Amino acid sequence: MTTPDAPALSVVVPAYNEQEVLPELHRRLAAALADIGIPWEVVYVNDGSRDATLSVMLGIQAQDPRAAVVNLSRNFGKEIALTAGLDHARATEAVVVIDADLQDPPEVIPALVATWREGFDVVYAQRNTREGETWLKKATAAGFYRVMQRIGGKVQLPPDTGDFRLMSRRAIDALLQLREQHRFMKGLFAWIGFPSKAVRYDRAPRAAGETKWNYWKLWNFSLEGITSFTVAPLKVATYVGFAIAVLATIYLAFIVGRTLLQGNPVAGYPSLLAVVLFLGGVQMMMLGIIGEYLGRIFNETKQRPLYFTERYLPSRSPEA
Repeated sequence: MTTPDAPALSVVVPAYNEQEVLPELHRRLAAALADIGIPWEVVYVNDGSRDATLSVMLGIQAQDPRAAVVNLSRNFGKEIALTAGLDHARATEAVVVIDADLQDPPEVIPALVATWREGFDVVYAQRNTREGETWLKKATAAGFYRVMQRIGGKVQLPPDTGDFRLMSRRAIDALLQLREQHRFMKGLFAWIGFPSKAVRYDRAPRAAGETKWNYWKLWNFSLEGITSFTVAPLKVATYVGFAIAVLATIYLAFIVGRTLLQGNPVAGYPSLLAVVLFLGGVQMMMLGIIGEYLGRIFNETKQRPLYFTERYLPSRSPEA
């Protein structure tokens, strides 16, 4: 959404219940962007927050005309809120995506800009450390990225990399052509391609407020990422079914041979029940995997808009 008075750089910040941290975030963003040498704006997206996040955003815009506010009609989730911010980013040259919780330091943005100026379309921030997170969260995150790398095929997801990145205007325009309902943005960022380079940084603890990602939400997010990014689970279901069929055939041959040679003793009921329950559980699991993909097809066929905007207040140049 570029306009004649559009800035060169947009910073997109999706937020849900982040009233405590937004003023400090904007202060640090303004300080970090002060010396990059190009006009910029910050696009704040309120994803149906239940606290005073919208009021804080409006207060920031009243004090700094370089701030834009996108207020969604309800909570649509982070991935769609991020898409809404990218839709409303007016930058002519590049867009930066950053979380609102200050775990991704705004002070890294000049390094992203400097690397982009070397000729890269995508500059992603790759974590050296993850301060303020439990060992379990670090371990599960590392496992998730390793799994995604194994099953990603031709599209490789960079390890230890979140949404924090800079993308050129042509990369953003390519990304915005992808309008599926089930959006795994890290996968979409990787899928579009274009020359990319990593910038290493140390992730900080959350500055204020509480995380919106408990383990249940992270589990569902990982399932969303896997099923949106690859059809590997369907292939696994096929292979598991084939392996069980082969084992059942071998076991059947063993039973027939033993019966011919030794007679037909009465089989134990517990072992039969165990086999039936095992096969039934495998079948239910496979049906669940198929159901996940079928549900996504169902949602895509509706062709609903990704979101609705309650209001959009664009940024203005300081002179205006």
